[in-house]
Amino acid sequence: MKHACTVALGAALFCLAGSSAALAHATLETKEAPTSSFYKAVIRIGHGCEGTATTSIRVQIPEGVIAVKPMPKPGWELTTKEGQYAQAYDYYDEKLTKGVTEVSWTGGNLPDAWYDEFVFRARLPDRPPGTVIHFPIVQQCEKGVHRWIEIPEPGKTADDYKEPAPGVTLTAKP
Repeated sequence: MKHACTVALGAALFCLAGSSAALAHATLETKEAPTSSFYKAVIRIGHGCEGTATTSIRVQIPEGVIAVKPMPKPGWELTTKEGQYAQAYDYYDEKLTKGVTEVSWTGGNLPDAWYDEFVFRARLPDRPPGTVIHFPIVQQCEKGVHRWIEIPEPGKTADDYKEPAPGVTLTAKP
């Protein structure tokens, strides 16, 4: 009986260790959304770098994601970069040829022991269900940096990478 309890405890600790590693990454709160829908991207930052505070978050907006509007965050400076799209996108009665390509929150202080969220809204592209849209993120800290920019190759998942870019999987339109 004692052996069974020890094995069960070990299995539970292993599961907890695995889940805490998954929580350590920059992640998106909502992991699925319909194609061509408006999406509220909530980026979760669960730790700093080398035990130091996060001071900057930069998010690269992938091609096809348009009409980006970030949410200001008290204590942080919000900036965006704009650029040309690779093609024109229909947006209501307009053709959009340029827009936000990067969102940055800088100058804040998120201690390593704390957790916070950074938010923007955007329209997702019209792509087949099952397509994953990745949002590369660079997290700058007082000491060090995390580059959550690794996009899985075919046949691999985010779990196969040290610093995977968070992604949202497109589902069928409702």
